[in-house]
Amino acid sequence: MLMAPAVSSSSAAAPAASAPKKPLSIGTALPYETRTAMHIKGLVPSAVEDFSAQETRALEQLKAKGTDLEKYIFLSWLRNTNIDLFYRLVIHNLKEIAPIIYTPTVGQACQEFSHIYPFLAPPNTVDGLYIPLDEVDNIDEILNNYRASVPPGCVPETTVITDGSRILGLGDLGMNGMGIPVGKLQLYVAAAGLDPARCLPIVLDFGTDNAKYRDDPLYLGLRRERPDDNEFYAATDKVLTALAKAFPGIFIQFEDFNTPHAFGLLDRWRNSTLCFNDDIQGTGSVILAGFISAIRLAGIPAQDHRVLFVGAGSAGVGVAKQLVDYLVIEHKIPEEKAKAMFWFVDSRGMITANRGDKLAEHKIYFARHDNDSTQCKDLADTLEYVKPTALIGLSTIYKAFNEKILTRMSQLNAQNRPIIFPLSNPKTKAECTFEEAMRCTDNRVLFASGTAFPEYKIPETGEVRVPGQGNNMYVFPPIGLGAKLAKPKRITDSLIFAVSKSLSNSLSSDEIARGELYPRIERIRETSAQIAAAFVHQAVREGLAQDQFWIDLVTANPASSATASSPDGSYSQPVLEEVLKRMWAPAESVHQLLAPKLKL
Repeated sequence: MLMAPAVSSSSAAAPAASAPKKPLSIGTALPYETRTAMHIKGLVPSAVEDFSAQETRALEQLKAKGTDLEKYIFLSWLRNTNIDLFYRLVIHNLKEIAPIIYTPTVGQACQEFSHIYPFLAPPNTVDGLYIPLDEVDNIDEILNNYRASVPPGCVPETTVITDGSRILGLGDLGMNGMGIPVGKLQLYVAAAGLDPARCLPIVLDFGTDNAKYRDDPLYLGLRRERPDDNEFYAATDKVLTALAKAFPGIFIQFEDFNTPHAFGLLDRWRNSTLCFNDDIQGTGSVILAGFISAIRLAGIPAQDHRVLFVGAGSAGVGVAKQLVDYLVIEHKIPEEKAKAMFWFVDSRGMITANRGDKLAEHKIYFARHDNDSTQCKDLADTLEYVKPTALIGLSTIYKAFNEKILTRMSQLNAQNRPIIFPLSNPKTKAECTFEEAMRCTDNRVLFASGTAFPEYKIPETGEVRVPGQGNNMYVFPPIGLGAKLAKPKRITDSLIFAVSKSLSNSLSSDEIARGELYPRIERIRETSAQIAAAFVHQAVREGLAQDQFWIDLVTANPASSATASSPDGSYSQPVLEEVLKRMWAPAESVHQLLAPKLKL
C-alpha cells in the first residue's frame, strides 16, 4: 500500500499535513518548477492541475464503471497510487463510496479476490500481511519484511485481522477474506482520521473448508482444510504475541472469525492486550445506540419491551448482551429480569434449555427456562409465542422477515411502533428491505439495517423517509481513534457502552425531529470525533488510560458526573478540540502536501 508517511505519534503534538513518499504520487498536480527540479519536464502532460480537477476526473471515471466490482477495483488502484486523492474522494462522497469500498460490494470483491488481486494495485505493492499457517513459525521474519517495505517510522498502530472463516454472511472464503481488513481500515481512516500509514490489514491464511476455493485453479491461498482448535489457537497465539512484541501498544481488531473462535480469541486476549472484536462488541455497540433511540420513539416503557433475535451467532449474542447491560445500567432493571426480555431463534427454532439438543456454549446464557413444555419450531411460531415489540435479525437468511412476519409484527404492536432491525449483510442476506418494512407496518416501523437501503417515499403523502443503517462504521473507527490516543490497557464493556451512549447522543435536533435512529452518514467524521472524545473520558474515569497528556486533560476538564461503572457518553469541549487536531486528513492543496517535503 503506497501510503503517506505517518504524522508524529506523540499525543501532545498536532498532526502536520501528509507528505507523499514520492512527489509523483500527486500526478498532474505536480508544480512545473518541481518537475524541472526533478528532471521530468516533458515526461508528463504539460497541464498543472489543482486537486479539485483531479477529484472531478476521478469521480467521472468512477461513475463510468459499469458494475460495483469494477468501481471497487478502480478505487483500490487509486488508493495504492494516489492515497490523498483517494481519501479526498471518499471523504467528500462517503455516502456513495462507502458501499463500494465496504459492504455490500466488498462481499463480492472477497468472493472474487483471487481473480482480481493483480489488478488492485501495481505489482509488488504491499497492501497488508498474508500469514500462511505453514509459515507461522517464521512470523518474526514476516514482520521484519513488512517493516522493511514501508517508510522509516511507519510503525503500525492499528490492525484488522481475519482468517476469512466467516466473511459477512458469505461463509468461509479463506484467504480471499483479505478484502475485509483492507476495507475496514479504509473506514478507520475516512471516518475517524487514523493515519493510513499506520494501518495494517492481516489475513491468517489457515486454509479453507470451502472446496470451491480449494479447487479453484486461480485461488491464491493455501489449498488445505482448516486446522483443528488446538492447532488454530497455537498458531494465532504465536502471531498475536509476535505482533504485540514487534509493535507495542498496537490496537488489534478481530474480524470475521467463525463464531466459536470469535468468542475464544476475545476471551483469550481481551484482558491482556488492547483488542476488540467488531462482530461481537462493535455490532452490539452500534445496535445498542439505535435501540436507545428506538426506545425513545416506540411509545412504551423500556421494561415492557420483548425482544426477539433471529440468528444466534457471535454477532447476535454479542448484541443482546450489550442490550441487557444497557437495561441494567440505564433503566436499573435487575440482570435476570433484563435477560428474560430476550428470546432467540436459530435454525432449530426457539432456543430453550430443554429443547433436546446440545447448545453451543455462547447460546446457553439466553436459553429459555420458562417455556415449560412449549417448543417453537420456527420464527412464525416463536413470533406468536413471544409477541415481540422488537424483531432483530442477524440470521443471514434472505427475506426471513417476509410479508407475513412483518404484517404480524405491525398487528402485535398496534398501540406502539414496532422495532425491526434486519441487520444481516450484504444485501443478498438481509432479512427484509426498508420498503417492505414500511409497507407492511403502515409506515410506523422504527427501522435499522446492516446494509444500505434507499430512501422510501410514502405514496399517499409524498413524504420521504430515510432508513437507519446500523453500520458498525459509526463505532469501530472512533473506538480505534480513542484507543490510539488514550492508550488504554484494555477495552472494557463499559468503554463500549460509553461509545453507544455517545453515538445515541450525537443525533442533531433535526435528525431527532425526523425520527431517525442514527446521525446522517455525511456527519461521520464529526460524530467520530465526539465518540472518541467520550471514549477518552471514560478510559480516564476507569483508570485504564496510559497516555499522560489525555489523563491530565480529562482531569482538568471533567465532562459530567458519570462514573466508571455508569458511563453516559459525555465529553468536554477541550478534549474534543484536541481529538479533532489529531485526526489525519488528506491534503486539500498541493502546497499543503508538498511543503513539508520540498520546503515550498
